Amino acid sequence: MHDLSDLPCSEGITVPEWLDRAPTVLGEYSAWLPRHRKSAGTARALLRVFLADMESTELFADVGELVVTELVGNAVRHARTTPGRLIFVRFEVQSGLLRIEVHDASGERPTVRAAGVDDEAGRGMWLVDQLSVRWGCCPRAGGVGKAVWALVGPADGDAR
Repeated sequence: MHDLSDLPCSEGITVPEWLDRAPTVLGEYSAWLPRHRKSAGTARALLRVFLADMESTELFADVGELVVTELVGNAVRHARTTPGRLIFVRFEVQSGLLRIEVHDASGERPTVRAAGVDDEAGRGMWLVDQLSVRWGCCPRAGGVGKAVWALVGPADGDAR
């Protein structure tokens, strides 16, 4: 796979075209998104389309949408990268779990913070930690940036 994260957002495929694409491999889907505040909403829409074509995945939908929103939001807000870098999202259902990955070009690892009662931000990774079976962060292949991933279990049972 080529690292396309340095392509300008105006080149290549536009976001609406991504929404029309079916997953290329059953049980797996990935897409590049611009590093933009609206990309969290696009990632949620992509996840809904991905899960709609699979059996018994409606159990992942609500929690999966919240987790992908927080991971993409972190990549947009906190990844210190040069302008024009893209975010890569990947979804996979395997062994009864939904794996959500968000790749960005920053090497800075996310942390779970203790936000104050009156704080308006700072709870994203805490939510990911609380809602996922497990989450982590690893360097991207090729040495540029990181991948933050979370495993989401069915909403009707606690897989911890």
